[in-house]
Amino acid sequence: MKFATSMLRDYVRTALDAEALGDLLTMSGFELEGIEDGADPVLDIKVVSNRGDGLSVFGLAREVLAKDANAEPTDLYLRAAGRFSGPVEPNQAGNYAGVSIETPNCRRYAAAIFKDVPHGQAPEWVRTRLEAAGMRSLGLVVDLTNYVMLEIGQPLHAFDLNTLAQRRIVVRQACEGEKLTTLDGVERNLNPGMMMICDAERPVAVAGVMGGLETEVTDQTRDILLESANFVNTSVRATRKALGLNTEASYRFERSVDPELVVAALNRFSELLRESIGRDCRVPGVVEAYPGKPEPVTVRLRMDRVRRMLNMPVEEDEARAYLGRLGFGVAQAEGSLEVTVPTWRPDIVREDDVIEEIGRIHGYENIPEYLPVGQATPGGVRGIYAFIDQIREEMVRLGFAQIVSHTLRDQHPLDFAPHWRAKVRNPHSPEIAYLRDSVLPSLADAAKRNGTRNLHLFEIGKVFVRGEIQYDESPELGIISIGELEPPSWLHKDKAEANFYTMKGTMEELASLVRTDLEILPVVIPDPRFHPTRQAALVTTDRVLIGGFGVIHPDVAEKLDLPPTTVMAEIDLLAFYRGDHDHVTLKPFSRLPAVRRDLAILVAKSVPYASVETAIRKGAGDMLERLWLFDVYEGPGVPEGSHSLAVALQLRRFDKTFTDEEANQVRDSVVAELSALGATLR
Repeated sequence: MKFATSMLRDYVRTALDAEALGDLLTMSGFELEGIEDGADPVLDIKVVSNRGDGLSVFGLAREVLAKDANAEPTDLYLRAAGRFSGPVEPNQAGNYAGVSIETPNCRRYAAAIFKDVPHGQAPEWVRTRLEAAGMRSLGLVVDLTNYVMLEIGQPLHAFDLNTLAQRRIVVRQACEGEKLTTLDGVERNLNPGMMMICDAERPVAVAGVMGGLETEVTDQTRDILLESANFVNTSVRATRKALGLNTEASYRFERSVDPELVVAALNRFSELLRESIGRDCRVPGVVEAYPGKPEPVTVRLRMDRVRRMLNMPVEEDEARAYLGRLGFGVAQAEGSLEVTVPTWRPDIVREDDVIEEIGRIHGYENIPEYLPVGQATPGGVRGIYAFIDQIREEMVRLGFAQIVSHTLRDQHPLDFAPHWRAKVRNPHSPEIAYLRDSVLPSLADAAKRNGTRNLHLFEIGKVFVRGEIQYDESPELGIISIGELEPPSWLHKDKAEANFYTMKGTMEELASLVRTDLEILPVVIPDPRFHPTRQAALVTTDRVLIGGFGVIHPDVAEKLDLPPTTVMAEIDLLAFYRGDHDHVTLKPFSRLPAVRRDLAILVAKSVPYASVETAIRKGAGDMLERLWLFDVYEGPGVPEGSHSLAVALQLRRFDKTFTDEEANQVRDSVVAELSALGATLR
């Protein structure tokens, strides 16, 4: 907004020159964009969109008075603060016109009547100041309306009273098919979304944007109805965009105008007109409609929060003084202050907004500087996000390719519990009607689209699982593995293919990566998506089920046209992350040799290998350094329903070399533990 500094000095007595005034307003939040030098320097101030009160000289004068302790208000400022009120006279304006509001988009509408207004030019000082602000002179009445808008921020519009049907003003929404020729000579088609100023028969102006050509003030006009109104900013913005019009009035209404300026602007126009022509031609009073005066906004302010947010000591009296300069009301409340927000500050809605005002007037440049105190932490991705990145990198290292799919989808044969899924209320199409509760359907579809020969994919994505109150969002890892694990080459003559055990190895690799003892156990309740006898559950050491894996169920494979050897897995990554992870500890290497003992264990097939491994570890104790299964045998010499498990135990001590006798004692202890499972040595 551009204005001559002499206008500001009409409202504020200050010793600051134009440059210093620009710097002060900049530090107050109204950035100086330029100064035009001259006898009366012109300031160009940038006003942010939520500070409509700054689009007037009066509003900026209030900021100068708040920031400059040596500045004093002039009589004009005090009269503006008092709404330019004069002596109370009998209201006769209602005898000449009527006003009604038929839309909630108009908060307040007032009109003043002026009789026998002469045609001519505005005083030279008015025209000079308007030109400095970038507005051209258009005659006495229009120039004075523009000057009032520049001075106090309230747009005005003058109608030729004798062109208004029944001398009546109706504020309403446009009707379908209505048209209006605006002041720029363009006939415009109106729609019901546009708010209009109408007389008893037709639209005569676009509310808050531009007047109509048929009711404009001309050289022949003698009687005037002067409009001053307050409109909902969003309505003005929508109409302005629809019509492609930009005016000084719409610019201000879009950024909110103080509703208490409506009558004040009419009073100020009357003063200026009387000074310009030397007589008073206003009919006493106003014609007004004010459907619902808003209640004052109050905000609770705690001084301890003020000090904490600004990181500096602020006394209560000091805060009261800052807010008082800005026009806020402050009253004592129990344990806090009750701040009443002035009508020209709709941007103040909560406590932090008030604290910002205190800091702004105190001056952010005056807040003491402190070096940061606290413990520095390394940057980068942390927590669950770093964990997911780690899992992703490991999956790629293991030879899997990542896919990314949509979280919305249709019903699918791989749905585990269809009745638990969240359905979108108004889906754009049936293909995206549900929030997914598993990534496996997306992987199966990707495998089918890309061909099902030698394909190994994974996805890390969000799934939505039904909780006790709402659907919980959680990251999940899904894996699908089909066909040969290695591309054909002279190094890999044997074609190893994906199966239950290769997927088990993948699970163990992930567990090793994050240093957790992940248990692979038989399922209690089979997952219908997997083969009933070729699936397993994944359980953490603190007994939390985090997922499962297995060979796809033959019926599901047939429906999806996937190979029956397809192996799939899914893991709840959040539960996996929260599991019991071992911390890295360093210990010295033993300088002493290890001892190996191989055991051929005869055990029933119904006994899980996990139970066998647990028994061995319990029997061997801390001396067991490593344990691995290297052979499974079924055939001659092994009873029906049993198999032989060949395991190797690597034993080592740190204090002395293992003797054969000590190694045999460990073996005997292991055998004793295995006997509880019905297992024997061959």
